Amino acid sequence: MNLRRLFAMAYKEALQILRDPRSLAIALFMPLMQMALLGYGVSLDIKHVPMCVYDQENSQLSRAIVGRFDAAGWFSVSKVLHNQAGIRNAMNGGQCIAAIVIPVDFSRVLAATGTASLQAVFDATDVNTTNIALGYIQGVVAQANAQIQTQWAAAHGVRPSLLGQVDLEPSTWFNETLDSRNFIIPGVVAVILALVGAQLTSLTVSREWERGTMEQLISTPVTALEVMLGKLIPYFIIGLVDATICLAGAVFWFGVPFRGNLGTLFVATALFSLVILGIGYLISVHIRSQLGASQIALLVTMLPTTLLSGYTFPIDQMPAPIQALTLIVYPRYYVTILRAIFLKGSSLADLWQPLLALVAFAVLIVWLAARAFHKRLD
Repeated sequence: MNLRRLFAMAYKEALQILRDPRSLAIALFMPLMQMALLGYGVSLDIKHVPMCVYDQENSQLSRAIVGRFDAAGWFSVSKVLHNQAGIRNAMNGGQCIAAIVIPVDFSRVLAATGTASLQAVFDATDVNTTNIALGYIQGVVAQANAQIQTQWAAAHGVRPSLLGQVDLEPSTWFNETLDSRNFIIPGVVAVILALVGAQLTSLTVSREWERGTMEQLISTPVTALEVMLGKLIPYFIIGLVDATICLAGAVFWFGVPFRGNLGTLFVATALFSLVILGIGYLISVHIRSQLGASQIALLVTMLPTTLLSGYTFPIDQMPAPIQALTLIVYPRYYVTILRAIFLKGSSLADLWQPLLALVAFAVLIVWLAARAFHKRLD
């Protein structure tokens, strides 16, 4: 391999990137746009869920309970209803997702027995939101119940029984605030690198065919390996720059804690970039149309990264055959590494298994890419 020819090839590819507005837009603006859209648009937390209230009693106690829901920040009382039929109408009209029904004898039953019931109704068309909202409602009711039970016991001269009570002292590690953004944002970096890297490199060789410059390239003394490396080096540098921008945005803009080592992060990012760029180059060699190559690259990189890497859906909750399938999905290992470095502060020794998997993928993909291109026109 001749370094002079290699640098000349890399310089030629860099000039093509600078002269191609589409490539520049993908390389520079798409990461920022995706970081903003995914960072703000994807969240597993719910706040200010629209709630309707049907308070049949309208007493001081019932209003205090409704106030608890409103004050918690998880719900926002959007409508006060006056009949049972109003609940269905409000949900059909999208005015509320949850509804609380307080019976007419709520205070009387509570004063007499120390126990009373209220009803929660949900629009379960969005199962994820319903499950989270149900947990929030149970939390608010549990807090109100503890206070009411204590007041009732004091009013009736009854000593609260300690028998059978279990106190839970929760301790959350690594994501103490339970903010889903801390879980999602590191995965966004993998999504952006996969999309941008594959989209750019999938056009490298196919662009030569469409522009009619492949004959000139083949007639030069540049070897197939030098062609591959020369075309991938500029995109590798761009990928590292994009990764730096995204990682800095995750820490300084979105406030995701970073507890790990930058060196470990750089090694993992470089390996993942090699895999992505190699896949894009392979696609570009075999598909001579830029449009077709970019579409295949989008399919091959985005679907595994978003659906099977653990970025969106937890892998341990998938069916066993799908869990086995994720073992050959390369973004899975990078997403695992990112979250471990950001939130846990894991070291190189802690992450040797996913890093080894990325090394294996990188070696295999680069080897296949090096063998894919041949200096002939057929």
